[in-house]
Amino acid sequence: MNITIIGYGRMGKEVESIAISRGHGIILRIDTDNIDDFDSELFGKSDVAIEFTTPDTAFENISMCINRSIPVVTGTTGWTERLPIIEDLVESKGGSFIHSSNFSIGVNILFDLNKRLAGIMNHLHDYDVKLEEIHHIMKKDAPSGTAINLAEDIIGECNRFKSWHTDELQGKDRIGIKSVREGQVTGTHRIEWNSDVDTITIEHKAHSRQGFALGAVFAAEFIYKKKGVFTMKDLLGF
Repeated sequence: MNITIIGYGRMGKEVESIAISRGHGIILRIDTDNIDDFDSELFGKSDVAIEFTTPDTAFENISMCINRSIPVVTGTTGWTERLPIIEDLVESKGGSFIHSSNFSIGVNILFDLNKRLAGIMNHLHDYDVKLEEIHHIMKKDAPSGTAINLAEDIIGECNRFKSWHTDELQGKDRIGIKSVREGQVTGTHRIEWNSDVDTITIEHKAHSRQGFALGAVFAAEFIYKKKGVFTMKDLLGF
């Protein structure tokens, strides 16, 4: 495939390396200094675009891809309150879009395990839950999109919880999410169920960005020549 990378920071460079290793070509790299390339003839020749930017720019980037009939993968978080608008745009344009708060295969296994455990805990009221996410100091959104997904999945499976909040507002019907920003931590997510007699913990710790980049390239391969809105659940068959 001919791939355009949108956002040429650390993740963009990791995506480039993985994509090339899998036999794909990078025909364009769009970053803050060449935004006008969205209007270029070369961009129009892209088979798929992979977008890792910021919460403030993701919506416009994704919209431009869909309006140019280019399938787009995004791993940017912190913008999804506008996701219904993108879904409507994909439908009206006959486009192709896949999004995830985390493209890591391991994290998506964590999502599945988290939902199953939350379903069990729906009947075990002695357990309370808390979440913690740890990322590098450059990450702009907090809590992470992955942590929010984990909390919302617990709420969907365990009906004694009604909402999530940051740890300062933790309560019996709320899931507390603690966000830590330190050093160069790639990403750690921990779900902890506590009772008076024991603690059950499930955790995913990323060792590098390669897992995220590989999943994003898998996602690009998955949506190539498909139409519609997809998530990693579709790719993995969960």
